[in-house]
Amino acid sequence: MKKTIVFISLFICYTMMVSAQKKQVLTIWFENRFGKERLIPEQTFYLNGTDTLVINRFKYYVSHIQLTNTAGKTIVPENQYYLIDIADEKSTSVQITVPEGSYTGIQFLLGVDSSRNVSGVQTGALDPLNGMFWTWNSGYIMAKMEGTASSSMIAGKQFTYHIGGFRQHQQTARNIRLQTTPFHTSVTIVADAEKWLEGISIAKEPVCHSPGTLAVRIADNYSKMFSISVKE
Repeated sequence: MKKTIVFISLFICYTMMVSAQKKQVLTIWFENRFGKERLIPEQTFYLNGTDTLVINRFKYYVSHIQLTNTAGKTIVPENQYYLIDIADEKSTSVQITVPEGSYTGIQFLLGVDSSRNVSGVQTGALDPLNGMFWTWNSGYIMAKMEGTASSSMIAGKQFTYHIGGFRQHQQTARNIRLQTTPFHTSVTIVADAEKWLEGISIAKEPVCHSPGTLAVRIADNYSKMFSISVKE
């Protein structure tokens, strides 16, 4: 009986300590660019100094966010799925609740994990009405870029890259890991859309609408498009 009382007392103390741990809201800003320029729908950009581009859609999923604090501990907030969209300014600001403190690392999944790809119709950011879902067989579009390019050989000079695939050898979700100087209440992650097109010929490959080799190549490209800066 005495041991039971001691155990209960220790458990209550532990619970109180955990509940008393202070929390803070951390804002993650996603700043979308094309090279050094801010990415704005319908704005003209130049690729390799010769190709004229206009990007009118640029969207990608962010999920499974984790943080590393200055003590080296990994913090895993409640998992959420976010759809970052240049056409929706509000979507570029993500707020999560974390223990109070300073952080030096952030990682996340660019895309949607395999289990969610086979979970059927969902809601919120994963709602098929967002235009980022093919079928239960092909799953979610992890990231999307659409626009026009002077080098495109198809009607309207269009290019459309809908990058998806979650099965073996077709996986297009990518783990992103970033390190920086300590940040506390906010951090800005820059996404450079120009990185998508490294080694890709819009003239020869203006369309990607299904899982496969081209989708994996572009996914490898967009895994490198993120960098980090601090804004307190």
